[in-house]
Amino acid sequence: MSDSVGLAMPVVLDVLNPAERLAFVLHDVFAVPFEEIAPIVDRSPAAARKLASRARRRVQGADPPSGADLLRHREIVGAFLAASRGGDFGALLTLLDPDVVLHADRAAVLTGAPGRLRGASAVAETFRGRAQGARPALVDGAAGAVWSGGGRPRMAFDFTITAGRITEINLIADPDHLRDLHLEVIEDR
Repeated sequence: MSDSVGLAMPVVLDVLNPAERLAFVLHDVFAVPFEEIAPIVDRSPAAARKLASRARRRVQGADPPSGADLLRHREIVGAFLAASRGGDFGALLTLLDPDVVLHADRAAVLTGAPGRLRGASAVAETFRGRAQGARPALVDGAAGAVWSGGGRPRMAFDFTITAGRITEINLIADPDHLRDLHLEVIEDR
């Protein structure tokens, strides 16, 4: 950890919620695997990973993208959803980083999602012809997607986008974790 992050950490840790603080400290400071952190914070390993990621962004002073970056990320997510719905494997590959990782929490796995995949081909194949009901959304202020059923969110798609490509997708279906997320569905244009 760099000195600048180390000096800021005590102040920033005070603004993190307890679950974020635990996931971040256990993973980033003590290298505890997310599979061991998950039961401590009463979440799935994917949800624990998201808690640590959100805390890490705060500690490093990185907020979700805004302005032009957020608009570009929304365009990438929109293109991903369109390619997925249309079954366009080639378009999916152009949007995904070659080393993209897909994580799904336990509840998402119960809906048929794979628990973890790595690589653009595997992730593209998983999404090809799918995501029919997913709608663009802001997930904790960042570009993402939400699938709803019965008038309430059933799954959030949390995307990490780096240099114009999707590097990570977290599928979150655990009802308790979904309640902790700020989800704002964006109408398709």
